[in-house]
Amino acid sequence: MPAGAPNLVGLTQFDNQTSYFGGDIPGVGLDQGAGYGIVVGFGFFFVFLTIALVFGDYRARGGRHYNSEDFNTAGRTIKTGLIAVDVISHWTWSSTLLQSSNEVFTYGISGAFWYAAGAVLQILLFGVMAVEIKRKAPRAHTVLELVRKRWGHVANIVFFYICIINNIFICVLLFLGAGSVFNAATGMSIYACCLLIPFSVVIYTVAGGLKATFTSSYLHTVIIFIGMLWFTFKVYASTEYPIGSVSAVWNNLNTVAAASPVAGNQGGSYMTIMSSGGLQFGILEIVSSFGNVWADQSYWQSAIASTPTAAWQGYLLGGIMWFCIPFTLSTGLGLATVACDLPVSVDEANMGLVPVAAASYVLGKGGVALMLIIIFMAVTSAGSSEFMAVGSLFTFDIYKTYIRPKASGKELLLVTRITVFVFGMFTGVLSIILFVVGISVNLIFLVVGLVVSSAVPPLAFLLTWRKVPRGAAITAALAGQACGIIAWLVHTQVVYGAITQDTAQNISPTMDGTVVAIGVSFIICVVWTLIAPEKDGNYDAYKTIELEDCEDLPSETEDPMAMNRALKYTWWSAGVLSLIFIILWPLLVIPAGVFSLGYFGFWIALSMIWALVAGFISTFLPLWESRDVFMRASGLAPAKTGNNLPTAAPAKQGNQFKTSADDSAHQGQPNGTAKA
Repeated sequence: MPAGAPNLVGLTQFDNQTSYFGGDIPGVGLDQGAGYGIVVGFGFFFVFLTIALVFGDYRARGGRHYNSEDFNTAGRTIKTGLIAVDVISHWTWSSTLLQSSNEVFTYGISGAFWYAAGAVLQILLFGVMAVEIKRKAPRAHTVLELVRKRWGHVANIVFFYICIINNIFICVLLFLGAGSVFNAATGMSIYACCLLIPFSVVIYTVAGGLKATFTSSYLHTVIIFIGMLWFTFKVYASTEYPIGSVSAVWNNLNTVAAASPVAGNQGGSYMTIMSSGGLQFGILEIVSSFGNVWADQSYWQSAIASTPTAAWQGYLLGGIMWFCIPFTLSTGLGLATVACDLPVSVDEANMGLVPVAAASYVLGKGGVALMLIIIFMAVTSAGSSEFMAVGSLFTFDIYKTYIRPKASGKELLLVTRITVFVFGMFTGVLSIILFVVGISVNLIFLVVGLVVSSAVPPLAFLLTWRKVPRGAAITAALAGQACGIIAWLVHTQVVYGAITQDTAQNISPTMDGTVVAIGVSFIICVVWTLIAPEKDGNYDAYKTIELEDCEDLPSETEDPMAMNRALKYTWWSAGVLSLIFIILWPLLVIPAGVFSLGYFGFWIALSMIWALVAGFISTFLPLWESRDVFMRASGLAPAKTGNNLPTAAPAKQGNQFKTSADDSAHQGQPNGTAKA
C-alpha cells in the first residue's frame, strides 16, 4: 500500500505504516534468543542425529568403517526415493522460499509459476546426464574427471574455476539470505548467523560424508513440506481474517489491484498469467538455472551416488515434486501478503522478507519461528551438498591429480574432510564480507547464473556429442562468460546511464547477459565442431577411471539394454514434461485472462493437492526403500559382514552385467545353474 495510506482491507493496525518489520506491530519479531535457539539448537540437534544415523549405518554394514568411496559417493547405492528427495533439497535454496514469494508479491501468480517452471526444466533434463554418466562412466567421482579424461588438464582447470565460482556464490546466497532474514525477524547478529550455520553443517558433513548429506536432505525436506502445507491451509482453509478462504483472498486481491494495478499485468491484476514482468523473469530463470545445475558438482554427485535405475527415475520424480515448493508456498504466502495489504517495504521485499511477513500475520510469532526453521532446513541441507561437491572436486581433481597421484584412500578421505571444513567456514566469512561492503542477495542471485552459464553447452556435450574438440569446449566456456559479462554491463550503462548495484540487478540486463553467455558458448561449440570435429572422439577414456578402496564397492549390475531403454525414456519424459511446463501450460492458461473466482479456486486446489502428494511421497518412499537397512541397524536382520558384502569385481561382458555374488553362486554349476 502507498506510504501513509490506510489499509485497503480493513486491518487498521497497519494504517499509515511504511514498514512491516521496522514499525511497532505486535507479534512480528522474535527476540535474539529465538534466533540463536533455532540456529544453534536445531543445528546441533541435526549434528547429533546425523552422527547417530551414521553409527546405525555402520552397524548395518557389520562394523565396516567408511572409506573414501563411501564418503564421496555413498557407495553408489542410493535408491530412487532418496535421490528424488536429495534433488529437491539441492534445488530448495533460501531464495527458492524467499525470492519466489517476492516475485508473487511483485507480479502475482505468474511470479510463482515462472519461478517454478523456469527452474524445474533443468532438473528434468539433467536426468539425461544422470543416465549417461551411469552408462559411460560408472566409476566416476566428479564431472571434472570426465572433462580431464576427454579434454585434458587445461580444460580441467578452466571448468574447475567455473564450478568453484558456482559453488561459492550458491553458498553465499544461502548464508547471506538466511542471515538477512534471521537478523530482520529476531535481531540476531547477521555475522553470527553466517558463521554458525555453516559451522553446524560442516560438523555433520565431515562426520558422515555424502550419506550424511542424503540423510539431512530427507529430514529437512520432510520438515519443509510440513511447514509449507501448514501455511497454505492457514491462508486458504481457516478462519483467519481477512483471508482464510479462496474467495476471501480473491476478493482482497481484486481490491488491492483496483487501488494499485500491477504494471504490465492484464487488467493490472495479480491473478493472471499475462504478465510482461513475470514472463521476463521466467526467461531469466530458465536460462540462468541451467548454469546453476550443470556447473554444480552436487547434481553430478547425486547421479554418481545413485543406483543405475535411480539415476533417471530420481531426477524426474524429484523435479516433479520440487515444482510444488515455489509454486505452492509462494502462491500462498506471497498472495497472502498482498491480500492482507501488509506494509512490506521495497527494501524488505528485496531482502526476501515477504513470506516471513505473511507467516507472521497468519501464525504470529509461531509463524515467524516456523518460517525461520524452514529456511534453516533449506540452507543447511543445500549447504551440505555444496560442501561435499567442493570436497570431491578438490580431492579428486586437484589433490590426487596434481599433488599426490599415489595418495591412499585414507589420505583422500582426510583431504575431503579438511576441504569441507575450510570451504564451509570460508563461505561463511565471505558472506559477511559481502554484507559489509553492501552487496545485495538479489544481485548475487541474478548474476551467478550469468557468470557460470557458459559452461552449460560444453558440459552437456561432454556425454552426448563425442565430436566436440577440446579447443571448442575451452573457448566456449571462457568466451561465453566474457561476452555475457560485457553484454550485461553494456546494457546496464546504455539503458540506465550508469553501472550501480541498483541498475546492474535489473532483470533486463542480467537476462540479456545470461542469454548472450549461453548463446555464444553454444554457437562456438557447434560451429567449431562442425568445421573441425574431433576425428577419434569416443568415450573409452571414461572407463579408465579407477576406484579408491574398491574392494568394498558393488560392481555395475544393470543390463546395458535396460540402460539404453532408460535413456530413451528419460529423453521422452523430460522432453514432454518440459514442453508441458514451459509451453503448453501457460498457453492453456492465457484464455483465462484475469482469473475468475472458480478458476482461481482450481489453481489453488491444484497447488495444494500437488504439495500433499509430493509431501507424502517424499516422506514415505525413502523409508520404504530403506526398510532393509533399518532392519539390519536395529538388529532384526543380520548385518552385512564378510562374504555378503558386495565387491567391485569387474563386470562380465555379455547380455547383462553380473555381480560378483551372482558369479560365485553360478561357479562350477552345469549350464550356469546355481546350487539349490
